[in-house]
Amino acid sequence: MNTSANSQVRSVLVCGDAVQVLGSPLMAAVADLTVTSPPYDNLRTYNGYRFKAREMLAAIFRATKTGGVCVWVVGEKINGGRSLTAFEHAFIGREVGWTVHDVMIYQKKNTPFMRSNAYTNCYELMIIFSKGKPKTFNPIMEPTKRNGMETAVYNKGPDAVNKKRAVELKKQKTRTNIWQYAVGLGGTTRDKAAFRHPAVFPEKLAQDHILSWSNEGDIVLDPMCGSGTTCKMAKMNGRTFIGIDISEEYLDIARERLTMI
Repeated sequence: MNTSANSQVRSVLVCGDAVQVLGSPLMAAVADLTVTSPPYDNLRTYNGYRFKAREMLAAIFRATKTGGVCVWVVGEKINGGRSLTAFEHAFIGREVGWTVHDVMIYQKKNTPFMRSNAYTNCYELMIIFSKGKPKTFNPIMEPTKRNGMETAVYNKGPDAVNKKRAVELKKQKTRTNIWQYAVGLGGTTRDKAAFRHPAVFPEKLAQDHILSWSNEGDIVLDPMCGSGTTCKMAKMNGRTFIGIDISEEYLDIARERLTMI
């Protein structure tokens, strides 16, 4: 679907089983980007519904344009050992056709709980799946600690004499793939309504991925949109969104948040 076709697609929230919704002929190769967080481990039974990772990842793959990206934010149960769910999902994604373009870390600045017999867990993984080579990458830049002209050593010869020359240190560099966000009210979001959902990821996390892997006018999908964070940030950044959730209760939260923009 080209840009002009994208402009004809309207943002929408759909209540239903995402695997079935994405299986519609109208949903083939429509999404430029997916940003989502699946239920996992003890949350696999989601508001009374059962989540199946393989079927969902295959459905998103079918609904994604060539060159599109799927950001899959997933943690894992820690109870007598780690479940390694995120790694399991990465391998499942490869089996259904995705390329694992990157594995990023979502680090929580204010960790919600401590562990008695291990170091405090403070992260979830963000698996960056791509359908072929990503067609869009707008890197987030950050300032360097040192910049300007500086003398640097190069090409030490057999006489062990250092050669020196002036080099320019850039004012900015590409951000690393470890991203830190505060969680909770005021960190995750200021929308109190969002916390009626049991698992909300930070608005800034969704926005940073939307800006990185898509352009204005692109279509952003969240097939498990829950409280609507991805949809809200897509709308605020000039993208069209398609949000799907099996729970009408959670979609009501998403609708409430979208009307607040």
